[in-house]
Amino acid sequence: MSNVNTSHVKKKRVSTFSNRKVDRAYYWMAVPAAVIFAIFLYVPFIQGIAYSFTNSQGYGDFKWIGFNNYIALFQDDRVGNAYLFTFFIAILITVLINVIAMFLAVVLNGRIAFKNGFRAIFFVPYTLAVLVIGYVFKYIFMTPLPALGKALNISWLSESLLTSEQYSWVPIVFLAVWQGVAYSVLIYLAGLQTIDSEIYEAAAIDGVNPWQNFWKITFPLIGPFFTINLVLTMKNALGTFDQVVALTDGGPNSKTETVTYLIWKGGLTGGEYAYQTANAVLFFIVLAIIAFVQLKFFGSKEKV
Repeated sequence: MSNVNTSHVKKKRVSTFSNRKVDRAYYWMAVPAAVIFAIFLYVPFIQGIAYSFTNSQGYGDFKWIGFNNYIALFQDDRVGNAYLFTFFIAILITVLINVIAMFLAVVLNGRIAFKNGFRAIFFVPYTLAVLVIGYVFKYIFMTPLPALGKALNISWLSESLLTSEQYSWVPIVFLAVWQGVAYSVLIYLAGLQTIDSEIYEAAAIDGVNPWQNFWKITFPLIGPFFTINLVLTMKNALGTFDQVVALTDGGPNSKTETVTYLIWKGGLTGGEYAYQTANAVLFFIVLAIIAFVQLKFFGSKEKV
């Protein structure tokens, strides 16, 4: 048997992090994408953090002022009210979206007529631009609803909710829920499709009623989908912006200013560029903490 010289045989590259052989084509696709992603996301993010320690107005010269912007944020009543209002509507929006979406998903997953048609109808709001629909809802809350309130002799509905300091949050929450339910329904439907129908058949033999079916079988088995929905809806609700711009523009009397709206309003039009950049960094930290707590808390309660 002749000896084969293998010293010149070219070996395929092996990944540093695993034993799998890696084709160079993957690097040609992944590396440029990662570089572009970093340039347009991480570089501006780092620059924003740097600007938050200055007194920049977005143009001209500026000086390094350390943590002064962050200290001022905790002493600013307007910022505090914006955070309280944001958390208030975010909790409402998150709860309402998940309750309504889960109910609709269970119904649409059942044996009903025109199921696919109903799914399409419920998804339509998600495809529409928030600003455009917001202006439509603004007209509804400004004209038809007050007229209906007067006709029915309902005092709180007789005047536009958008101009009421007490109820101006209602249209914002309503619009956010109306549009946000569609996407959550899709996620819950995907989760329901993973449940084997034989489980329900076995439960039916044991005499389990629909309410027990949901709490003892359906809800625990779609736990991961509930967790991701909760994180996404809370994140989107905390970032409520378009609804405020379209409906109230932060009014009346700054009662409906969310954190994102305040960052945009003060940072781009109010000469508070560095100050609101610090606010944005602080808000990012808050969002990261909330997402981490949600994932840890609800993730630990998921049943496999």
